[in-house]
Amino acid sequence: MTGIILINKPKNMTSFGAVARVRRITGEKKAGHTGTLDPMATGVLPVVMGGATRFCELLPVHDKKYRARLKLGVTTDTLDVTGKVLSEREVNVTADEFVKIIHKYLGEIEQVPPMYSALSKDGVRLYELARKGVEVEREKRRVVIHSIELVQGDDLNHEYVIDVSCSAGTYIRTLADDIGRDLGCGGILAELCRTAANGFELSRCFSFEELEVLSAEGRLSEAVIPVDKALTYPKVKVTEAQAVRFSNGGELMISRLKGSLAPGFYSVYSDAERFLGLGEVSENSDSLAVKRVFVDKNRQA
Repeated sequence: MTGIILINKPKNMTSFGAVARVRRITGEKKAGHTGTLDPMATGVLPVVMGGATRFCELLPVHDKKYRARLKLGVTTDTLDVTGKVLSEREVNVTADEFVKIIHKYLGEIEQVPPMYSALSKDGVRLYELARKGVEVEREKRRVVIHSIELVQGDDLNHEYVIDVSCSAGTYIRTLADDIGRDLGCGGILAELCRTAANGFELSRCFSFEELEVLSAEGRLSEAVIPVDKALTYPKVKVTEAQAVRFSNGGELMISRLKGSLAPGFYSVYSDAERFLGLGEVSENSDSLAVKRVFVDKNRQA
């Protein structure tokens, strides 16, 4: 099975575990995901299968959207509700003050990745060091917050729900911790749902139970999105002879293609609208080179 299945990952499951369950349901051995979700988080987890896995890092949309619930007045070692409590403080914050602070984070900001993360230091995962009580220096990373808005505020319990649209690599746990520091009382991430990833919204996702029903009814294909539908690059159509050459790894002369091609990636299709893969035009190049060839074992069978 080749394509993308959008999973609404449940709470208390790793992203790796979610992919493993998709493998069991679909029977496809080759599968992966496009971006890790913490076990405590729910929401959009695109799972790529079969020949689609070769296009994983070439999906053009990497921005993410989240709905997060922040709890003020407490800090933990993991920066979220699953961790060991490090401090508890009195909170004197109103919703208006909260909104004023969060809007400071709009645009490009710097974040220090949390110790409890999958990043590596000298070949060792940071979370492995953190579990041993070891803390190491982490380099700041530049990320972008496209929008951040208060959805719901509970001044009595000091909990606030926010919607965040951000670039890939943004840690919402770190954002919660930074907001808490700015407010002078500390804060943690109490709940998180990824509402969009790689251009796909939560409303398009399937639960595992829904997938199992589709599998039992022989309708799993209804949940599979062809990988080219996630590739929003300009489209190039080629002749059947050119399609054979491209599929065998051969570059195509731009002068023999319809229209002029600027530098960048292109989704390549045959005259019969068959997706062939991704091509790339480099600066000052006169040819469309092969970036990825699409192979669908089911289609060839």
